[in-house]
Amino acid sequence: MSAYSLVIAASAIVILSYFYNLIAKKTNIPSVLLLIATGIVVKQAMNYFEVVRIDWFPYLELLGIVGLIMIVLEAALDLKLERKKMPLIGKSLLVSLLGLITSSFAAAFIIHLILPDFTWIQSMIYAVPLSILSSAIIIPSVIYLPEKKKEFMIYESTFSDILGIMMFYFLISLAEPGSNQEAVGNFVWSFLLTIVISAVVSYGLIYIFQNIKTQVKTFLLIAILILLYAIGKQFHLSSLIIILVFGLVISNSNLFFPGFLKRTLKVESVQSLFHELHIVTGETAFIVRTFFFVIFGITIVLSSLLSVKVILVSALILASIYGLRFVMFQIFLGRDIMPEVYIAPRGLITVLLFFAIPSHLQVASFDNGILLFVIIATGIIMTWAMIRSSDKDVEDEVLDMLEDDKNDALAKNDELPLNE
Repeated sequence: MSAYSLVIAASAIVILSYFYNLIAKKTNIPSVLLLIATGIVVKQAMNYFEVVRIDWFPYLELLGIVGLIMIVLEAALDLKLERKKMPLIGKSLLVSLLGLITSSFAAAFIIHLILPDFTWIQSMIYAVPLSILSSAIIIPSVIYLPEKKKEFMIYESTFSDILGIMMFYFLISLAEPGSNQEAVGNFVWSFLLTIVISAVVSYGLIYIFQNIKTQVKTFLLIAILILLYAIGKQFHLSSLIIILVFGLVISNSNLFFPGFLKRTLKVESVQSLFHELHIVTGETAFIVRTFFFVIFGITIVLSSLLSVKVILVSALILASIYGLRFVMFQIFLGRDIMPEVYIAPRGLITVLLFFAIPSHLQVASFDNGILLFVIIATGIIMTWAMIRSSDKDVEDEVLDMLEDDKNDALAKNDELPLNE
């Protein structure tokens, strides 16, 4: 393919992705499913025209690293640590953490029971990505829910992303040679060291960038964050915490710059930087997500979905996801849990972490069809729940209007003079 053909194809995919977002808002069908379907169609077209086969996995890995950073940064920028929202934040954090742990153990048990050659730690490593909610799908999908439910879903999915990633890399450290006690000690030491580095980096970057006068500085900041992430990974640090802490500090600068530190803060400059970073991060995440899922669709082998073992394992994992989620929501949120109990899609983070499993911990008997099945099924279930919820809302509005009209008519009758 010529360079111009590649440019045309890339531009067409981005334009399609934009329209998929519009379709998603109108129909509640996740754009991720449409992007994967586009990748499958592209693969069939490439086979038909006998295009030279390409090894897509290096591109997926690169997009995965950038995507992971952008998702965590975007999630951190959306987290507002306001005092009045602390009860909601605390409840969503608790539900997210317990949901992640229980779903991971349930999925690991299913994998360990049915699939051969899995140790328990490998089962857990494979189970965690399947237990993480996709904030990239949930956040744009819940905008029409009531405010309280919408905020809860945003916080829950954001915490699920962040906690799930940390849990995944913790399990990988446990699986490395050496004692578990040593692995836990190394992880805790790495975690604490990363927190200290993150705080120093965050305050330093904000202080420096608030004084930069040039317009071209947002991508410079992102490049520095990606560089710090990559360097941290080379030293086996929990690098995503650097991204998370920086996002939290800049989005809640009034909270993290109290007392004498407030005098060093140029509020207008930092707010402007935050606004620009939020826009660029969102746009970059959109582009990365677009190409990642299209390429993921190209790599899919559809025949794997017809495997009895794939269907059995996927169905059991789905049953555990929604069963545990229903119980959890009943305990912590009460009876009014529709449709959010069914809003549990898996997406970009799930795929990214699967590709991040080290080669020596991968198990050949695991069929990637399970991954695709769970992503598609959770997306379809969420679509059904959102459509059902919107139909119910319309029905309730009509009933309310009829009730109001009836009350108005009765009021007017009461006001009419009685005939003598």
